[in-house]
Amino acid sequence: MTLAKRLTSFMLGFTMTAAGIAARAAETAGTYGPATGGTGGPIEKQLNLQPPATRIATEVYDLHTWMMIVCLVIFVAVFGVMFYSIFKHRKSLGHKPATFHESTAVEIAWTVVPFLIVIGMALPATRTVVGMKDTSNADITIKVTGMQWKWGYDYLSGEGTGISFLSNLATPRAQVGAPGFAPTEKRGDTYLMDVDNEMVVPVHKKIRIVTTAADVIHSWSIPAFAVKQDAIPGFVRDTWFKAEHTGTYRGYCSELCGKEHAFMPIVVRVVSDADYTAWVDGKKKEMAALADDPNKTFTIDELKTRGEKVYTANCAVCHQANGKGVPSAFAPLDGSAVVNGDKAAQIHVLLNGQKSGKYPAEMPAWKQLSDTEIAAVITYTRNSWSNKPEQNIVQPAEIVAARK
Repeated sequence: MTLAKRLTSFMLGFTMTAAGIAARAAETAGTYGPATGGTGGPIEKQLNLQPPATRIATEVYDLHTWMMIVCLVIFVAVFGVMFYSIFKHRKSLGHKPATFHESTAVEIAWTVVPFLIVIGMALPATRTVVGMKDTSNADITIKVTGMQWKWGYDYLSGEGTGISFLSNLATPRAQVGAPGFAPTEKRGDTYLMDVDNEMVVPVHKKIRIVTTAADVIHSWSIPAFAVKQDAIPGFVRDTWFKAEHTGTYRGYCSELCGKEHAFMPIVVRVVSDADYTAWVDGKKKEMAALADDPNKTFTIDELKTRGEKVYTANCAVCHQANGKGVPSAFAPLDGSAVVNGDKAAQIHVLLNGQKSGKYPAEMPAWKQLSDTEIAAVITYTRNSWSNKPEQNIVQPAEIVAARK
């Protein structure tokens, strides 16, 4: 029992030391590289885990070291005693095998000692696992959607709400090559680790990541954050991180998802609060400019989503939210011959207005709306309620042409 007490004291002391290391690491400030010696991604000939950049990652790193030490001590102790006994008590020296059968003390010892070892390993591990699952009180929530073969990011709450973009591999295909064809450009240090749109977050803020997928199972993983969360079609799962250092962190999709699986890098850039605010302002201006770009070709879902907002703000007061209009006052759009007919006619009505004589109120012109807004609201009405026209989508370029 003395051995068991010593082992318990050793494990308790090691756990407290690991907790102290984690606490000190969490207080470390500065950029990730100078502060920890990390690069934000894998390095050549790396044998251990990447240097941690979050408190949870620090705990995982310490647990990994702790488990390795425990396993090494057990390995050395068990095999040391076994090989010593085999060598020291071999038959050639005249030793004979013992004839005893049971020993209550031995039975108790080899039951209690492994139990204490398992408890000593399980307690700190359980605490860390519970912490990894606690996504409450997040400062920013970001939805991450895996798709073949890129990532979609939607900022759902916190500073930056409404920002949405896709993140694709930025490494030129000339550096990648193809089966039977060698690459024509020299590969850089971040080969297959660059993206065109990085996920940007502020330092020292709790970031909740909500994962899902549009096609097959993917997995969003940043080793320096100790984050790996599967993205499964039809399911929503979440995880979180709070970066303690500014810098750029890299990861990959870590669930085999198809032939381009190797070309789905993840890049998270952690910046100061001031830099994050500037990024949010710039990104929103960029999105606003892109949203009203008449040369852009939108998907029907994009147009319907924006069209619903335009309709609610400008059209629902007369035509009603259900498109039924007001009898003897305003025309219904649900089942309307104009909405279900040639789209050029509906474009003409919105741009120039209409006085049909069937209703006392005249349909005003809506030229003050942007080309994208008009295209969106027409697309929305043509795909809502009972309307099912053949021409069910209008692009901003068509509105531009009709204005001339």
